[in-house]
Amino acid sequence: MIIGGLQKTTLIDYPGKIAAIVFTSGCNMNCHYCYNPEMRNFSPKIAEEDFFDFLNRRKEKLDAVTITGGEPTVQADLGEFIQKIKDCGFLVKLDTNGTNPAVLKRLLEAKLVDYIAMDIKAPLEKYREVANCFVNETAIKDSIKLIIEHAPDYEFRTTIVKGQLGVEDIENIGKLIKGAKRHYSQKFMSTENLNDHAFEPMVGYSDDEMEKIKSIMAKYVKETFVR
Repeated sequence: MIIGGLQKTTLIDYPGKIAAIVFTSGCNMNCHYCYNPEMRNFSPKIAEEDFFDFLNRRKEKLDAVTITGGEPTVQADLGEFIQKIKDCGFLVKLDTNGTNPAVLKRLLEAKLVDYIAMDIKAPLEKYREVANCFVNETAIKDSIKLIIEHAPDYEFRTTIVKGQLGVEDIENIGKLIKGAKRHYSQKFMSTENLNDHAFEPMVGYSDDEMEKIKSIMAKYVKETFVR
């Protein structure tokens, strides 16, 4: 596994659990607003052996490990990596962009993931624009279906950039994941580390506008939240 970073503790990333976050390197998308553009490159910063040494020292303090990126499913040894984490006694949450449903299917069939968070970048007709790359729309739909039908627990989430996604787009995202258990609308917050510096002066929706977006999503999913 090519590991690009480690956050030793989080109380908010895995609902109800104390977790560590491991960042895998490499991504097959090129989102303008990406907060971790350095993770797009396949450059290791932490040895896998050192990561597991850390986990073994934290067995009494952590409940789970979140695997994020980059995009973890582009890693050829993801299943083996997760199995090692499970063998240490931890729950596993996987963050994914949903572009590799075959990988998700294998992980779910092997019961290797306890929670999946899939980013829904946009309605299908705008996916390539928002992800800033070619996207197989069928793969996105297949991943959504797999997660809804087979994941032990899950969430969908959308980072909402004003100017990229409007009310009609939010409606279409809702229709895309209709019947899902949970969706988070994530307010875009500009930083100086975005993948596309042209997005740094852009603003997110206001708190009131985000609440309206939440009300739209509530028509389609069982639980909806704003981050």
